[in-house]
Amino acid sequence: MRRRKRSGDRDRKRTCGQRPRTISISLPDRGQTTQDFAIGIGVFLLSIAFVFSYIPSLTTPFASPTGDAETAQADRIADRLVHNISDSTGRNEIDGEQFVDTYVEDDDDENVTALGLRVTDDTVFDHVSVRLETLNGTVLEEEDKGKLVVETTTYDGQSAASSARVITINDSENFELKEEYDDESAYRLVVRVW
Repeated sequence: MRRRKRSGDRDRKRTCGQRPRTISISLPDRGQTTQDFAIGIGVFLLSIAFVFSYIPSLTTPFASPTGDAETAQADRIADRLVHNISDSTGRNEIDGEQFVDTYVEDDDDENVTALGLRVTDDTVFDHVSVRLETLNGTVLEEEDKGKLVVETTTYDGQSAASSARVITINDSENFELKEEYDDESAYRLVVRVW
């Protein structure tokens, strides 16, 4: 009697080259699963969202809340002031007495219109502060008249467009800066618009 060949016998007689190859992978060596993919994509999307939300804060200190119109207006007012009250003897040398007479002492709207600002009746449309300062930022004071500041609205450090001119001040009989500013070689005329 002949023995029947079973399928198991046939596999035993195969050589190594004929057997199907199977690979056994342990848990640490396995391929990517759905959970791995989901975690990787989640981390990637969170990092992209963080970058896009952080980029605007990088440029915030350099962006000005005031527009180009305010910057141009501050520059125009500074130019007009230096031109109107400068002495003919030197460049950017202003007449301190004329500055006080024209802008500081007048409490009416004439000083506002002299600055070239828009005004109707009792309403001033532009917020402007003009200061004569030392180069380190201290507001100048005249012996008799006090601080050399012209303001349509009080400036309290809010965001403003500013323009500055380096000037010298011509003293006269009716205008004399306090003695503490005698050592200064130059001053700043600072115009702020907001």
